[in-house]
Amino acid sequence: MMTATAISKITDEAQIRKLIDNREKAVRARDVDGSVANVAEDILSFDVVNSLQQIGSDASKKRAEEWFASFEGPIGYETRDLSIIAGDNVAFAHGLSHVNATRTDGGQLDMWWRTTLCFRKISEKWVVTHEHNSVPFDVESGKASLELRPQEDSN
Repeated sequence: MMTATAISKITDEAQIRKLIDNREKAVRARDVDGSVANVAEDILSFDVVNSLQQIGSDASKKRAEEWFASFEGPIGYETRDLSIIAGDNVAFAHGLSHVNATRTDGGQLDMWWRTTLCFRKISEKWVVTHEHNSVPFDVESGKASLELRPQEDSN
C-alpha cells in the first residue's frame, strides 16, 4: 500500500514531466511564451551560448525569441533519458536534449546537449528556478563535442 507521501511524490513527478512535455511542444511550435511559461521571475540560466549566465524570465524569453528566429521551417526538439526527483518543495530533472532544425543560413543543426532543471514549488505550482545546459568539450582541441549522440539502449 502506498503512503500519502509516496503518492504525492508520484503526482509531483508527473506534474514536472508534464511541464517539460509542454515546453517541448512549445519549442516545436515556436511558441515563445509557452516555452518560458513555467520559469521563475528570477530564474538563473546557464546556456550553451553567449554569456556565462542569464538572470530573469525576461532574459529567458529574449533568448527563446532569438533561438527560434535563428531557424527556418520546423524545429525538431526532444528530451531523452529524463530523470525527475521531487521533494516536498524542491525538485530537479536531468536528461539529454536534442534539436534538429535548419538554420536561417541554410545549415543544419542536429545537436544533443545535457540539461538540468531545478524546480521550486511556489503556491502549489512547480516553476523552473535554474536551468543548466552544457556540452562536453575535447580537452586537446578545446572545442565543443557537438557530434556526440546518446548511447542506444542495449536491450
